[in-house]
Amino acid sequence: MSGTFSGQLREAHAAAREEVRELSDWNAWIDGTAVAGDGSLETIDPVVNEPITTVTRCGAADVETAVETARRTFDTRWSESTPRERSRLLFEWTDRLHDHVEELTLIECLDTGKPRSQARGEVEGAIDTLEYYASLCRVQDGRQIATDDDLHLYTRTEPYGVVGQIIPWNFPIWAAAWKLGPALATGNAVVLKPATDCPLSTIRIAELSAGIFPDGVLNVVPGTGSEVGSTITDHEDVRKLSFTGSVGVGTKVMKAAADTLTPVTLELGGKSPVLVFPDADLDTAVEAVANGIFYSTGEICDAFSRALVHEDVHEEFVDRFVAAAESHVLGDPLDEATTMGPLTSQAQYETVTDYVERGVEEGATLLTGGSPPDDEALRDGWFFEPTVFGDVDNDMTVAQEEIFGPVQTINTFSTYEEAIELANDTQFGLAAGIATERTDLAHGAAADLEAGVVYVNEYGPILPEAPYGGFKASGIGKDLGTDVLEHYQRTKSVYVNLDEPSC
Repeated sequence: MSGTFSGQLREAHAAAREEVRELSDWNAWIDGTAVAGDGSLETIDPVVNEPITTVTRCGAADVETAVETARRTFDTRWSESTPRERSRLLFEWTDRLHDHVEELTLIECLDTGKPRSQARGEVEGAIDTLEYYASLCRVQDGRQIATDDDLHLYTRTEPYGVVGQIIPWNFPIWAAAWKLGPALATGNAVVLKPATDCPLSTIRIAELSAGIFPDGVLNVVPGTGSEVGSTITDHEDVRKLSFTGSVGVGTKVMKAAADTLTPVTLELGGKSPVLVFPDADLDTAVEAVANGIFYSTGEICDAFSRALVHEDVHEEFVDRFVAAAESHVLGDPLDEATTMGPLTSQAQYETVTDYVERGVEEGATLLTGGSPPDDEALRDGWFFEPTVFGDVDNDMTVAQEEIFGPVQTINTFSTYEEAIELANDTQFGLAAGIATERTDLAHGAAADLEAGVVYVNEYGPILPEAPYGGFKASGIGKDLGTDVLEHYQRTKSVYVNLDEPSC
């Protein structure tokens, strides 16, 4: 039976890969057209470890062309665009994307290994984000500053020009929308590098902008970080940088930006705690924590990877949480019944495996998981069981370093002060969670936690209306909300001196 299922799975994925290959030649998108490069990269189906397709591998010269094109288009056309025009074009783009939701869902599902339902939700979330910034185009304004009668003082905002953007592999289409929406809404031209492992959905949405934006406004240059990413970050004509990824790479981006005094927005890693207080509704708490670590196979920067549970409810919480972990259905992401797909790459699979081994070596108790599933049909993919560690000290590696996989650690606390101290005892500060039925605890802990995003009694949602970004090593600046518009604009003060009125 297992062999039969394995054969069916391979056939389904072979057909899906062929469908994706027929959609595009998967080239770069520069100056409003597909551009083939000299090299290529393979993107891999993580379910069966077979190539989906090849993608153009851009180099420094391609980035130079993209930046030059973006700058020329900005100088000659886009800088003069009105908020009304930009809004209309963004809405036209999202209308076209709506017509391709299922196609984009298949691409995202196949490229990342996300279950189809999750991939569809992220495609729809990306489109919603772009629509939000299409709406915000027309509400941007400056302000008049009250002063003396002989002076008219006001501010105006202006785009930077060419913006360089680098996005991660864990949320490709959604991350692209987070970057592109506000940058385009504020009148910038963009050169965007998608992740090497998962570039397909970003390339495709760029292709679906054909004939909408002026050529050169939106450019996508796939390739490696050393070839494409470094050229973008070093380029003197890139006036603003926005990066989402690891702390290590983000540090390099910031150092490179310092040489040209280029402003940067960085959304980096996380090791997010969730505090389960003794009054919490445990059904709600367990569901929130499980969603926060097992959604997207734990490959989430703000994953609830550290559960800090009050000692009075610790035992019951652990029993329920282990049962929730073991209830996940690992399988083919193309199957709507699947709740957890594979990790996105072999490299990430090996990283998660190494961390689990390290946790056992350091003395944490492996309560469930810790290995690939015992299913012959899934043996060729990068599947890893939902994993739960108990008896975790806060100084253990698995409690301090970002694993980026379905690995939960559980620790206990006895007082509110201890809970906050443990939660904040990390280099990161992206997100945190609170499980309680008490309003005072919810608001008090939200104020005391060193995190840029706090979820109460639930994991998520992430809405485009609210700013998103972390504290400490988790980054600088914000994505989303109206706050991000400031990161893509420069403010100019204009002093107009007035004479005395006379006839």
